[in-house]
Amino acid sequence: MQLQQLQYFVAVAETRHFTRAAEHVHVAQPSLSQQIRSLERELGADLFLRARGNITLTDAGEALLPLARRILADADTARHEVQELAQLRRGRVRLGATPSVCTGLLPDVLRAFHDRYPGIQLMIEEGGSHDLVRELARGALDLALVVLPLPTPSPALTTVEVLREDLVVVSSPDAQAPGRGRTVRIPDLEGERMVMFRHGYDLRELTVAACRAEGFEPDFAVEGGEMDAVLGFVRAGLGVAVVPRMVATRAGRGLRVTPLARPGLHRTIALAHRSDVAPPRAARELQRMLLLLQRADR
Repeated sequence: MQLQQLQYFVAVAETRHFTRAAEHVHVAQPSLSQQIRSLERELGADLFLRARGNITLTDAGEALLPLARRILADADTARHEVQELAQLRRGRVRLGATPSVCTGLLPDVLRAFHDRYPGIQLMIEEGGSHDLVRELARGALDLALVVLPLPTPSPALTTVEVLREDLVVVSSPDAQAPGRGRTVRIPDLEGERMVMFRHGYDLRELTVAACRAEGFEPDFAVEGGEMDAVLGFVRAGLGVAVVPRMVATRAGRGLRVTPLARPGLHRTIALAHRSDVAPPRAARELQRMLLLLQRADR
């Protein structure tokens, strides 16, 4: 079994078309078909059901596809690791992070990393913790900043806490402040019109759970947005939202920021990577810089 054969197999599986797959991997279609047939002979099973104008995966093909993607991703990582120069003058880091972490935590860290290693390419993928864990597991990311606890605990991942962050309530300065004092209690949010994140957002699940623990369902004025949209809707006076303090601080003017009364709400940000594969050298250096936050936070 050759990496080239797996590459051709994945291309056909993703395009469901032999000619388009051949164009994608820059090889003649007969050569691609020959390599696929050779792979099928070696495995002793057909990988595709070939009908005119309709290419589908067999059960064997469905079983091979995630493994092939992971093997190719690991091979690509190994290639980049070997090609890196000792002084980290070139290379890449594939970092995943939740949107709120991208807004609040990452800008300063990435700027410091880029200033120190300008030749390292930074590839950022935003997503929910569940999606990022899946991308880590299949080898598509080197590191990910996720919210603990993980939606699905995975023994294949190593996680290290980076920081514990307070959540705050943001509202429009033109609207009546939630609560009656300098802080907001969770029960004060009952009856407040809220701007809520889309499903799959860690902050949505945390906020809704906190309201239900106090015996009420939150009242959504708007729901389904990403972080920037939520902050914009709050500025427009559509409702209040619960967001990380770091995000609220960076959001600038146009927002009233009110702390939550003790014990408040918090979230824990952790850095995760696969346990069975060491991150590339450039990723390990970014990891070191991120973990400095852990010490500073303490």
